[in-house]
Amino acid sequence: MEVTQVLLNAQSIDGTVRKNAEESLKQFQEQNLPGFLLSLSGELANEEKPVETRKLAGLILKNALDAKEQPRKFELVQRWLSLDSNAKSQIKACLLKTLSSPVSDARSTASQVIAKVAGIELPQKQWPELIGSLLSNVHQLPAHAKQATLETLGYLCEEVSPDVIDQDQVNKILTAVVQGMSASERNTDVRLAATRALYNALGFAQANFSNDMERDYIMRVVCEATLSPEVRIRQAAFECLVSISSTYYEKLAPYIQDIFNITAKAVREDEEPVALQAIEFWSSICDEEIDILEEYGGDFTGDSDIPCFYFIKQALPALVPMLLEMLLKQEEDQDLDEGAWNIAMAGGTCLGLVARTVGDDIVPLVVPFIEENITKPDWRQREAATYAFGSILEGPSPEKLIPLVNAALTFMLSALNKDPNSHVKDTTAWTLGRIFEFLHGSAVDSPIFTQANCQQIVTVLLQSMKDTPNVAEKACGALYFLAQGYEEVGPSSPLTPFFQEIVQSLLTVTHREDAGESRLRTAAYETLNEVVRCSTDETAPLVLQLVPVIMMELHNTLEGQKLSSDEREKQSELQGLLCGCLQVIIQKLGSSEPTKYVFMRYADQIMGLFLRVFACRSATVHEEAMLAIGALAYATGPDFAKYMPEFYRYLEMGLQNFEEYQVCAVTVGVVGDISRALEEKIVPYCDGIMTQLLKNLSSNQLHRSVKPPIFSCFGDIALAVGEYFEKYLMWAMSALQRAAELSTHAAGDDELTEYRNSLRNGILEAYSGIFQGFKNSPKTHLLIPYAPHVLQFLDGIYVEKDMDDVVMKTAIGVLGDLADTLGSPAATLIQQSLSSKDFLNECLSSEDHMIKESAEWAKLAISRAISV
Repeated sequence: MEVTQVLLNAQSIDGTVRKNAEESLKQFQEQNLPGFLLSLSGELANEEKPVETRKLAGLILKNALDAKEQPRKFELVQRWLSLDSNAKSQIKACLLKTLSSPVSDARSTASQVIAKVAGIELPQKQWPELIGSLLSNVHQLPAHAKQATLETLGYLCEEVSPDVIDQDQVNKILTAVVQGMSASERNTDVRLAATRALYNALGFAQANFSNDMERDYIMRVVCEATLSPEVRIRQAAFECLVSISSTYYEKLAPYIQDIFNITAKAVREDEEPVALQAIEFWSSICDEEIDILEEYGGDFTGDSDIPCFYFIKQALPALVPMLLEMLLKQEEDQDLDEGAWNIAMAGGTCLGLVARTVGDDIVPLVVPFIEENITKPDWRQREAATYAFGSILEGPSPEKLIPLVNAALTFMLSALNKDPNSHVKDTTAWTLGRIFEFLHGSAVDSPIFTQANCQQIVTVLLQSMKDTPNVAEKACGALYFLAQGYEEVGPSSPLTPFFQEIVQSLLTVTHREDAGESRLRTAAYETLNEVVRCSTDETAPLVLQLVPVIMMELHNTLEGQKLSSDEREKQSELQGLLCGCLQVIIQKLGSSEPTKYVFMRYADQIMGLFLRVFACRSATVHEEAMLAIGALAYATGPDFAKYMPEFYRYLEMGLQNFEEYQVCAVTVGVVGDISRALEEKIVPYCDGIMTQLLKNLSSNQLHRSVKPPIFSCFGDIALAVGEYFEKYLMWAMSALQRAAELSTHAAGDDELTEYRNSLRNGILEAYSGIFQGFKNSPKTHLLIPYAPHVLQFLDGIYVEKDMDDVVMKTAIGVLGDLADTLGSPAATLIQQSLSSKDFLNECLSSEDHMIKESAEWAKLAISRAISV
């Protein structure tokens, strides 16, 4: 096959030519993988070939080694590992040769492919000579080969984990990289590649950062690079500093003064990409200190693992004025661009983090700036003062902030309606939202929202919802937090007199011509939902009146006009918002008997609408309508059975939707809701549901996050159908046992620990539902063979010592369920178990009252089982 021509055709503007070329490449790959990869690597390495075919060849090669989805990635890795070693050697030789190509696109592509191959082979102890040969290249000329090699080392550090490369090689890589970064390196491209490579290599440098001399050397070179004449090098060097600030926070003390000086200079004088990274350094230090202070609750003893160095507190007098200065560098139209990010926004974000880090200490440093600028004729000064105020509302104590808010509130309400500048109004609405979010509600002693000012606040916010979309969206946000503050207010809410007017205004916003801009329509519905959710019984009749209104809106989206794909997407988004709104209304009205009784007259029509939404078949709607149906099932209880014949096929479709796994997860949750609602009336549908759930568990195509809810769902079904679950017991228990083994052996990072805990919790909820479902039935003896395994699982979790509180509570509950359902056979096993007694005692003395309560119940169940 003449691969060059096919690669050119694959980039043709003629669709047919392109499609045929892609088809040929696909066939070649499937029929002869070694030949396919060899010809691609040959193309990439061949200096006589056109640059665009070389680049595409490298890209296809890279995609043949890696994929985003785990199962696909695993398959590609296995394919590469099983290739003939001769073919692999030839491919790798071509790749290494390309690093010295004069064509930069070819070099760069080869760098990425080499790193992908290294990511597969180095952990398997293959290609041991790679790092050595790359390092010998670094000391070679020409400069472009040096640059490509450093780039490769950077990508390689990104692909493999630090434990794969031994310390001796790590030292050599760091030496090469840091030398390439130093000011003595004359070639800009080499220095830039080295600086970017260091960024990826920092995770490997633990030992080097523990050695004072080596750390000093690395820090010096990084700080020097922040002063390079080339802007991209300065930016990359600051990116390294940001990474160092989080990875090696505890090593920074000797350098922090120098870093402050260079960041301050960059923030004030350098180009924006560099200045943004310089601010990011301080934001990153704040993140570190916030985490430490939260973890240790502020009480440090001399032997604390990670002491807080209070860098932010020490830098405050100089840091805060620098950040305030940045707030004045706004861009004219930043409010209209959702993805906007500039120096003023970075400064405000950092100021907010500083406030969360140091609390009350920031207030006296910011108040003079606010007072001085808030009434200035120049909009930039008014906006910066308002932004500064909004930024410091989270962190300092209410005692410190409330007097300021009370003094400023009337002024801000007036600015929201009357300031001539849209930026100022946008930031004012945002700041009011922050006031209501952090300083309003049952936790705050002195209320900001009082009988005296409530009328004015509501009137101003509703007026502001008629403003430009970006201002109106922020006003909706402020109202959202205002409503949320009254969530636990009792029988009467200060917002009750305004309920009708608020709801009407929000519905009006959703119909604005420009409601598609600045997320305005979405914000209005989210706020409406919150206003309904936090309303009291007094307004229940008004919530009932809202039902036919929202139903009518949903009905209007279903009228069969032919839509373009763009319009269909908008329609499906609107249906999603309306289904979400109905879900909240159903939950609200379903939560008390009198309103539920009245609401039920709408249930058939609402379900009919949801089924019609499904018939439109759009994934986003699917999800929202599915959630709303879960709420409806909960509200209607056993009566929901009448909807099942028509709804079941959509339930099945949702469970089969692996692509949009969130939809699948939501559907699994709804199966749980329906099981609880229908109880034994779900039996006719159980075969289909259980078959599909077991299929989902055994699939490696389904995202792992859906698997824990599937196990919980087993528990819901077993609890609903009782001994009828016997039919599925063997299959369910064997799936649970396989998962239980996985969940106790997979050590790893925080994310993996979190997943293991959610998996354990799902498994435990399944066991709990199964044991409780069989309780008092003549078939409990069927569970006895599984009891030792359940206890072994509990022992395993207890020994690993990394369960969270949720798992602890569920686990001790399962121990109780076991004793409660099986009686004396369980008692003997529990007495023989390795850790049940210790586990029970630990839970009994827990400070978490939920865990303690579960443990007391389990203790009672066990002692009853023993005495039988």
